[in-house]
Amino acid sequence: REHFESRFFEDPVRPHYFYRDSQEGKYRMRNTFHFKDGTHAIEARIQKYERTPKDTLLQGEANTFDIPSLFYRVRLMDFDSVAVGVKQPISFVLDDDVYNFYFILMGREVKKIKGLGTFRTLKFAVKLVAGSVFTGKDDMYVWVTDDENKVPLLFESPIIVGRVQGRLVNYVNLKMPMTSKIK
Repeated sequence: REHFESRFFEDPVRPHYFYRDSQEGKYRMRNTFHFKDGTHAIEARIQKYERTPKDTLLQGEANTFDIPSLFYRVRLMDFDSVAVGVKQPISFVLDDDVYNFYFILMGREVKKIKGLGTFRTLKFAVKLVAGSVFTGKDDMYVWVTDDENKVPLLFESPIIVGRVQGRLVNYVNLKMPMTSKIK
C-alpha cells in the first residue's frame, strides 16, 4: 500500500513538495521532501519503520524530480525534438538518495497491446538503478501512445530472478482523443 502526493509547478514542470507513505508487508517508509527552487537543494524527512524521523539536506540538480512529477515532466516533453538513441539524463529522489539515470528514445513503433488493440507508440529504454529487484545491467523498455496523451501502455524489464511486465488494461476520460490507436 503506497500513498504518493506531489505538488509541482506546471510550466516548466518542477517539483515543490512530495510525500510518500509506503507499507509493503513489514516494510514501512515515509518521505517528505521540500524542493528549493534555484539551489536544487531538497529538505528531506525520512522515517523508516517506526524509528525517529531523520532530517537531512539532499543535493539535486535542475533535472531532479520526485516520482509523480518525473512522469508528468516526461509526458510533456516534445519528442519530435529529442534525438533517437541519445541518452537523456534525469534523476529522481526517493528515501535518502538522489538516483541519476537516463532514458533513450528508441523511436516509433507499432505495438499490439493484449486486450487493448494496436497503437502507434514511442518506445523508450530506461536505465534502472541496481538494488534488490533490478541488476542495473539491463534497461527497462516502455511504450507510450504516440499522441498528445502519451499514455503508458506497456513496460518490460529483466529483474534479478526472471522478468517483470506491466500493461494497461483500460483507460477512460482522457484529456485528448486517443489518436494513436490503429485498431
